[in-house]
Amino acid sequence: MKILIINGPNLNLLGIREPGIYGESSFEDYLEILHEKYSDDEIEYYQSNIEGELIDKMQAGGFTHDGIILNAGAYTHTSIAILDCIKSIPAPVVEVHISNVHSREIYRHTSMLSSACKGVIIGFGLDSYRLAIEALKKICK
Repeated sequence: MKILIINGPNLNLLGIREPGIYGESSFEDYLEILHEKYSDDEIEYYQSNIEGELIDKMQAGGFTHDGIILNAGAYTHTSIAILDCIKSIPAPVVEVHISNVHSREIYRHTSMLSSACKGVIIGFGLDSYRLAIEALKKICK
């Protein structure tokens, strides 16, 4: 499988940013674990703090990859543009959140993106990405 993982704003600071919520590991360190576990699959990673760049990457990857794992960060709660992008591409998208957003601030409880995604995985730390890969492997058979 060819999988694209896209992380949005502030996720470049994993391991540094609020480790009590997001953990102490960088995403790059966790990505090495995913590459080892799924060595037969092609896993590409992209991160940006800029909404338009996330959309550009999803538009490109949505036609060349079997599936996309998206943690849009705070854009999850605000971006109709990302929602429209997900609706426009053929690759299935799994929405991922590291923390349990429903146990946090009320403004994090609503996702603008979930309705266009194949599924949502929330609250299992960085392991949420592995769970999303497993879900994509099942739905993309």
